[in-house]
Amino acid sequence: MKVLLVFAHPEPRSLNGALRDVAIRELEAQGHEVRVSDLYAMRWKSAVDHADFPSLTPDERLIPVAASKAAFDTGTLTEDVKVEIEKLLWADALILQFPLWWFTMPAILKGWVDRVFAYGFAYGVGEHSDRRWGDRYGEGTLAGKRAMLIVTAGGWEEHYAPRGVNGPIDDLLFPINHGILYYPGYDVLPPFVVFRVDRLDETGFEPLAEGLRERMRTIATTPPIPYRRQNAGDYLVPSMKLRPGLGDPGASGFALHVDDAGTTDRASAA
Repeated sequence: MKVLLVFAHPEPRSLNGALRDVAIRELEAQGHEVRVSDLYAMRWKSAVDHADFPSLTPDERLIPVAASKAAFDTGTLTEDVKVEIEKLLWADALILQFPLWWFTMPAILKGWVDRVFAYGFAYGVGEHSDRRWGDRYGEGTLAGKRAMLIVTAGGWEEHYAPRGVNGPIDDLLFPINHGILYYPGYDVLPPFVVFRVDRLDETGFEPLAEGLRERMRTIATTPPIPYRRQNAGDYLVPSMKLRPGLGDPGASGFALHVDDAGTTDRASAA
């Protein structure tokens, strides 16, 4: 496989840097080809602004969605964005690696998504009508590829449990896994999450490293999170609400959009 690892930590000597190196070595040992986008080392520009769309005149109003569509359609996106899009098209699998800062990804990584996931590439794809609401959530440009997160967190694992004070880690990562990765079509693998990183010593590192090596060894075979596909019949068009009768009666929120049963009796739910 060809793997793109997008790395978002400002210190290469950090735990994240060590885990990145473990992941790369194991992927290469398994015969995979790896490319890395180290966003801090690249001095990645995070903010979307007028400079991202060179075809706009200096006094022209910036409407980001319209500008993104026009720039993608005409091939006038900035060179740094074009390079990252080419990497995504090249890769069979995408890994986003980052520390959990204020319950989400660092701003530099969000800025990478904002600029690289252009209209016409990662969104705004497919038919939009009263019969179909675009190719997204399991379909789209990046369908057939795999993606996963490597995440470090300072809090205890118990703090991110279903009844933990920080909220369930799966809920915190849902906007990234489902809203950023699954949206343009990726099959999203369960994340590799490391907790209590500020208290980790050398003795505790090796078990984590071996767990990450195992995830890299199985990156091509690990079953993805069974998110519901938008256009497979589970959602009503055009409201895009889940059909009545689907999902665990006790489930709500993000959990409704995961089909843990693996199959759906759409006939009985219609």
